[in-house]
Amino acid sequence: MTRGYDLNLLHAMNVLIEESSVTGAAQRLQVSAATISRTLSKIRATFDDPILVQMGRNMVPTPRALQMQPRISRILAGMHDLMRRDEELDFTDIKPVFTIRAADVVVGPFATKLLQTLRGDCPDAAIVFASETDGDDSDALRRGAIDLYIGATENLRPEIMRQTLFESRFHGVVRAGHPILLGEITPQSLVQYDHISVSRRSRRHGPIDDALQEEFGLNRNVALLVPSYYTAMQGLHRTDLILPVPDVAMNRDTLDRLGLYAFPLPLKLAPVNVFQAWHPRHDSDVVHRWLRRTVLTVTNGWRNRSHEAAPTPDILIH
Repeated sequence: MTRGYDLNLLHAMNVLIEESSVTGAAQRLQVSAATISRTLSKIRATFDDPILVQMGRNMVPTPRALQMQPRISRILAGMHDLMRRDEELDFTDIKPVFTIRAADVVVGPFATKLLQTLRGDCPDAAIVFASETDGDDSDALRRGAIDLYIGATENLRPEIMRQTLFESRFHGVVRAGHPILLGEITPQSLVQYDHISVSRRSRRHGPIDDALQEEFGLNRNVALLVPSYYTAMQGLHRTDLILPVPDVAMNRDTLDRLGLYAFPLPLKLAPVNVFQAWHPRHDSDVVHRWLRRTVLTVTNGWRNRSHEAAPTPDILIH
């Protein structure tokens, strides 16, 4: 753009890329499809790029459009922030209900503490933890179906904003008195027993399998696949199965109560980067920023806590 800057074009371009549809963008911006088509033509001329191209029955963003979108989102968020009055959030008359999608390893340790901390500022705050699904997390954020995603997925779209919360490492968990505990725990002894794998996307294999194969030429047998770590731990004491669990989901009281024992896995595994993610339109929203700041405060303190039993969240889960 050599002369003049039209922020309306940037806003329309951002919506067009997110929707990947002229019709969808028109509905979201509450204008006619013909208006959006003319706007798209202006955008294409301004940036000398098609922005959206036809692929079968659908339209997809061009590589340059995907490259530009994070910067466009930041520009729009910055302009929104400039126009917003710089004032403290008044909690007197608000009753926010936040919908958060997170794995059970996040819900278990942090849900009750997060609610208590939010209510320290805003007594009428409430949280709905939405169950994880096979659906598109980015799309759920874009549509407003969820306010925040907390997890470690690698499948978010480039425009989705994120902030690292903490790192978690996997340990092996077995019943107390398991035969593997009688000697040195090695990759070879690890694959002598059947394993439980946890995946919401029904994937039996993951980084542990890759590390075993690449480093040692070994394969483990995943005999049981479940969607929840806490579910997997409940009946583990009656079997010789091995369950890899992120350390954020473990504490001494819980392991003792369930008759379980945890040990470091004898593998070179990168830590899991757990982050919170949100749509750019919420980046400068004062209430949403308060939510994200509270999530960061609560989750950053988990390693410093004594290993008390994980609380049962007094929160609606659907």
